[in-house]
Amino acid sequence: MSLSTRDLVLMGLFAAVMAALGLLPSFVLPLGVPITAQSMGCMLAGAILGARRGFGAMLIFVLLLALGLPLLAGGRGGLGVFASPTGGFAIGFPFAALATGWLVARFGHPTKALPSILACALGGIVVLYAFGIPYWVAITESSLSAVLAVAINFLPGDLVKAVVAGLVAATVHRGYPALGGHRAR
Repeated sequence: MSLSTRDLVLMGLFAAVMAALGLLPSFVLPLGVPITAQSMGCMLAGAILGARRGFGAMLIFVLLLALGLPLLAGGRGGLGVFASPTGGFAIGFPFAALATGWLVARFGHPTKALPSILACALGGIVVLYAFGIPYWVAITESSLSAVLAVAINFLPGDLVKAVVAGLVAATVHRGYPALGGHRAR
């Protein structure tokens, strides 16, 4: 399946949104993982653009990050990011967007807030944590229980991000239904 110029522009735009979210202030929890607004970026990409374009947008972001662009919170970028505790979360961004977009399509109501919020929570939190936490354990050689004890601190903020992303996505789809990308297959 080919991508149109419009698809590529939207994917680039959301990669830029993800980079801009990294400019917002963040702070670092123990074990070296920062709390940022960027996890909301993959939720927004999937919920607004759909699974395929959301995945593409976040893949562009991760590739630019790997090439050395300082796109993560604190101006971090380059291959060294993938050797840090946050590496799994960065790798998980495209898959979180993919899952979020897929769930929005399956729930069948991109203009409704509650299904969008649920899709953002499941795709943007559960899937992202499924990539990030095991990677964090492996990189830091910490126990799973130690990492989970720190990761639980992210959950309230991530739930707020899921609510905000779901509300924004539903609003965007009500205002611009031609955006598409969420047909259940």
